[in-house]
Amino acid sequence: MELSDVRNELDRIAGKLSDFRGSLDLENKEARIAELDENMSMPDFWNDQNAAQAVISDGNALKEIVNEFNDLVEVHENLEMTLELLREEADEELHEELANEMKEFTAKMNDFELQMLLSEEYDKNNAILELHPGAGGTESQDWGSMLLRMYQRWAEKKGFKVETLDYLAGDEAGIKSVTLGITGHNAYGYLKAEKGVHRLVRISPFDSSGRRHTSFVSCEVMPEFNDEIEIDIRTEDLKVDTYRASGAGGQHINTTDSAIRITHLPTGAVVTCQQERSQIKNRAKAMTMLKAKLYALKIEEKEAQMLEIRGEQKEIGWGSQIRSYVFHPYAMVKDHRTSAESGNVQGVMDGDIDLFVNAYLRSRMN
Repeated sequence: MELSDVRNELDRIAGKLSDFRGSLDLENKEARIAELDENMSMPDFWNDQNAAQAVISDGNALKEIVNEFNDLVEVHENLEMTLELLREEADEELHEELANEMKEFTAKMNDFELQMLLSEEYDKNNAILELHPGAGGTESQDWGSMLLRMYQRWAEKKGFKVETLDYLAGDEAGIKSVTLGITGHNAYGYLKAEKGVHRLVRISPFDSSGRRHTSFVSCEVMPEFNDEIEIDIRTEDLKVDTYRASGAGGQHINTTDSAIRITHLPTGAVVTCQQERSQIKNRAKAMTMLKAKLYALKIEEKEAQMLEIRGEQKEIGWGSQIRSYVFHPYAMVKDHRTSAESGNVQGVMDGDIDLFVNAYLRSRMN
């Protein structure tokens, strides 16, 4: 890396750091951190466990942003000093060290910039993710289980907690539907990039003739809410059904009708939960899920023209996919919204989807 290239890159990054400083409003963030730290020192802080955890989470998130920004500024200053030393006196070893540090620094800047893109309302929230196979029968249901594994692997790599809130097994293989609760900072901010129809092209293992099949699965993603929003849900607008919970493979989780299905009659929105053995707990969780779904519907109504909520999502079938996963006759995963693509299909199916998530988030800023 030539010194002139280093100079240009450092100048470019200096401009970005200046922009970040203005958009971050560091003084207010530091004041808010001090306020939260003071709350945590109060003797009654742990009286409300949920509220306490929310305060700690907010404080840690703010500290992470402020500390990371300050670290980037410090590294930038150190690189400037190294560059000046090399301009005064050539040193091959120091030059190589500077080139390596610049690569690492640029990567860290890109990561930080991505974090700054997750600044929309509710981006920081946990996520509720639903998978619904569409056209394709058993093949699509198997494709649904493959996507389920992909998202579970991705969440594990992010350090997120994954809970199966509802699971309906396929008749022969795969799933008919599944609902996951994904807990972690910015879980919704990342996963909103996955909303839409996912298309698979492969030689079907269920076709004795070895023919190529195309399958579709719809992915829905909503932010999980606690008390951040007010959604008026009238009891008379709800149809509540109970049924016996069952897990993957059809085995019974318990022998009582603890699973809950709630239908919101005015909108037709349906949520189901069988996570807990307690019907009361499942009902409470289902109501939280319904609140998220109704909020998403309200936003969709307001912004349907811009397609910001459901993107290109239409009927679960031809022509409506956001991403294609081709296993045969060649190996390629391509996102049709951003043109981001990867030839490492196995890596993608093992949860390496950040390429597509990041490209989508960046495209929304253009």
